[in-house]
Amino acid sequence: MALVDWAKYRNALMGRVGELSKLSPDSVGGYMMASGAGAKTAQLDEKTRQLISLAVAVTTRCDGCISVHAQKAVENGATKEQIAEALGVAIAMNAGAALVYSARALDAVDASMAEAK
Repeated sequence: MALVDWAKYRNALMGRVGELSKLSPDSVGGYMMASGAGAKTAQLDEKTRQLISLAVAVTTRCDGCISVHAQKAVENGATKEQIAEALGVAIAMNAGAALVYSARALDAVDASMAEAK
């Protein structure tokens, strides 16, 4: 049983972000620029960036980030085992809180994998 309907949450979140973008385009645009900057150097592949992003999302306890980066990690070929290893790094760095949010992230990954089928 899923803890959260991650697809529904992610879609609602993206709608709100779109609304915020209309109200404050420079704020959202600035975030988008910063978010895409790493991809331009091409030192890490997209799967690795998404694994790092998911681990950071766990340590910052950001459900929206978890929902987006779980989906992106799966879309970029991350296996559940690779995701679990990245979450293990987050757990080591953030102990108990990361353990709880890693369970939420795995829930989001399962939902994303089911959605991808």
